[in-house]
Amino acid sequence: MLRNYLTMSFRSLWKNKGFSLINIMGLAIGLATCLLILFFVIDELSYDKYNERAKDIYRVDADIQFGGSHFDMAMSPDPIGLTLQKDYPEVEAYVRFRRPEDRFLVRKADQNVAEDNVLFADSSLFNVFTLPMVQGNPATALTEPNTVVITEAIARKYFNSTDVLGKSLLVNDTLPYKITGVIKAMPAQSHFYNDIFISMSSNAESRMGLWVMNNYQTYIVLKPGSDPKKFEKHFDEVVDKYVLLQVQQMLGITKDQFRQGGNFARYHLFTLTDIHLHSSKVGEIGVNSDIQYVYIFSAAAIFILLIACVNFMNLSTARSANRAKEVGVRKVLGSLRNNLIKQFITESVVVAGISMLLAIMIVSICLPYFNNLSGKNIDVHFFEMPWMVASIIGLTLLVGFLAGSYPAFYLSAFRPVKVLKGEVASGFRSSRLRSALVIFQFCISILLIVSTIVIYSQLRYIRHKDIGFDREQVLVLQNTDKLGNGTKAFRSELKRIKGVEEVTMTKFLPTSGKLSDAPLFRDASFDQKSAISTQLWNVDEHYVPTLGMTMLRGRNFSEDMSTDASGVILNEAAAAQLGYKDPLNKYLYIPKDFRAGNSPDNILTFHIIGIVKDFNYSSLRQKVSPLALFLGASPGTTGIRIKTADIPGLIAQVKQAWNRMQPGQPFSYSFMDDDFNRIYNAEQRTGSIFIYFAALAIIVACLGLFGLVTYAAEQRSKEIGVRKILGASVNNIVVMLTSDFLKLVLIAIVIAAPLAWWLMVKWLQGFSYRINMSAWFLVFAGALATAIAVVTACSQAIKAAVANPVKSLRRE
Repeated sequence: MLRNYLTMSFRSLWKNKGFSLINIMGLAIGLATCLLILFFVIDELSYDKYNERAKDIYRVDADIQFGGSHFDMAMSPDPIGLTLQKDYPEVEAYVRFRRPEDRFLVRKADQNVAEDNVLFADSSLFNVFTLPMVQGNPATALTEPNTVVITEAIARKYFNSTDVLGKSLLVNDTLPYKITGVIKAMPAQSHFYNDIFISMSSNAESRMGLWVMNNYQTYIVLKPGSDPKKFEKHFDEVVDKYVLLQVQQMLGITKDQFRQGGNFARYHLFTLTDIHLHSSKVGEIGVNSDIQYVYIFSAAAIFILLIACVNFMNLSTARSANRAKEVGVRKVLGSLRNNLIKQFITESVVVAGISMLLAIMIVSICLPYFNNLSGKNIDVHFFEMPWMVASIIGLTLLVGFLAGSYPAFYLSAFRPVKVLKGEVASGFRSSRLRSALVIFQFCISILLIVSTIVIYSQLRYIRHKDIGFDREQVLVLQNTDKLGNGTKAFRSELKRIKGVEEVTMTKFLPTSGKLSDAPLFRDASFDQKSAISTQLWNVDEHYVPTLGMTMLRGRNFSEDMSTDASGVILNEAAAAQLGYKDPLNKYLYIPKDFRAGNSPDNILTFHIIGIVKDFNYSSLRQKVSPLALFLGASPGTTGIRIKTADIPGLIAQVKQAWNRMQPGQPFSYSFMDDDFNRIYNAEQRTGSIFIYFAALAIIVACLGLFGLVTYAAEQRSKEIGVRKILGASVNNIVVMLTSDFLKLVLIAIVIAAPLAWWLMVKWLQGFSYRINMSAWFLVFAGALATAIAVVTACSQAIKAAVANPVKSLRRE
């Protein structure tokens, strides 16, 4: 029986090649899109699950309110991990991470190579994370100062071998780091990815015991069965016992006074496997994604697949008149309704199966391009993984039943007497379900069009927003702290190059990601009520002009003013928080040592000499927070303002100057606008992917509409012929055939517009700086959907309208 169903299915498909091609192509595109999105979502959801204890690992995050500023950080104080393990038996292990302040330059032959994927880590690293070691002892690998664990790739890079235990990496030309372990490359699905781990004991700051500074990413492992919510209650004890005790020593206030000032220090646990998709805090160890995109893409996959299924249902029921006589004759000859349902379901599953095979071919061809677009490295072997084979078969059957169920029940319900009398043909124009399905298709299409427009507009806004500094034509050099006492001489060399307008040397460029937060005080008693939490950046007198910043009040630092060594420039946010009507020449105070209180010897005094316009130094998802610029040496990077048509020639001259000053050191540069755009790579890539998927959804919807108009014209061929003979013009016929569909599209616009508005407003709320939702977005999306529908419908309607009416009347 099944063989008979299959034979008849293939005959039916071959007999109606045009119908079959539209259905198969629509379903194939829908399934291919669904598979690509499925692989993307699976990849996103798999982050950090490679760790054997993933469900027991948590990051300790800080939530700090002090000095009128609020900080939600993926960081915590350096002693908190050890303290939690010591005081609470639920904690099995902990590990801290911190990025090196300076770049890690490794000597290779006669030159230095910059390594960026470097972290300080505690010796307990391997007790927390699953990082298979191919050489060395995980228990002792990072216990000694100046030791490192490296990946196999780094070992081959510097030694052409993985047998490197006991050998050393010469770092920054001065310090040998002994290799005590070699690990396999970290999985790509990790929220941090590093090639070199340095022993934390090499970092002197890790032993300072500062509870008032949150500079470390700390992870803990709870014993199996521990309740993280109950454990978090212990943090109140930790704050009272350690954090506020140090605050009391520093500010001379009680715990109650600290809290009465509106301040708080809170800590909580963040689940390891949630970090990649749910965390976008200050101090993230890597660039994370956003769960919203997983929801958006998952919805897009379902919607596109539903559109393809709706196409099948619409076209199948639209063909009802063509197959009505077949159903009627088979019923008269004794076919049962159940047999007819099985036949039509089989046809649907066959179409879904052919579409799935075509979809797999499309995915195989498109996957490299998709990886390049998404920045991922997804590699799928469809028929080598049992779960993949089962998923493909299951999805094929599901789509087959979903797409074929209504046509099967609809067609099999025809009554033979009515069919043979020709009373079924009128059903095409009166199908409410089919109209509802067309409306549903275009609701989704309009929703995707609006989403695409808004996402594109927001990303374009990010690229072109006035961020308070001029990032164009700024060349950024790395590793300039290696110049030592030669920084001034190097700057003079650069200034002599034609096309170089200005040069600044500081590690605190706005696109560097470097942060250094601490409180400033309005009075020397360090009263908490006078405190504001700020970023404290050391810059030179050339910083403001090089970056094209605007001084709103006062003046910039000057090399001719010796008193500027105790001067400070604030941004607008910091000046507003101070509350002074005129902040110029007011004084601010900072403790030299935050543990030493307010003794006279522990006070640094600064006077305000200027206010600079706010500039964005972090993601536009966050508001600009208070910042203070101090005149001081911090030459980690160099920003060069250039103005030339010959950029390659200028870079070559800069490189020559570098090689004269620093032979053998890597010449590493970038452009500030590229560094800025790199912050939003994830959003840019996601936006591009979404645009492609929206276009595919519209194409699939248009295929369905094209098929419907084709069958509408076919069923009404006699009517069209009679109208033409009676004098109807081509325009009249086209309007008649397309008006019904156009009404459905207009209804879809009315339904989809408010939903699209609400969803996009919710998405935009994730950005502190964002575009305003405009009614023009909806108008444009509606107009575009209408235009697409009209063009699609007219393309086939015109063909029917210009056909010779004699041919259609002869068929009758």
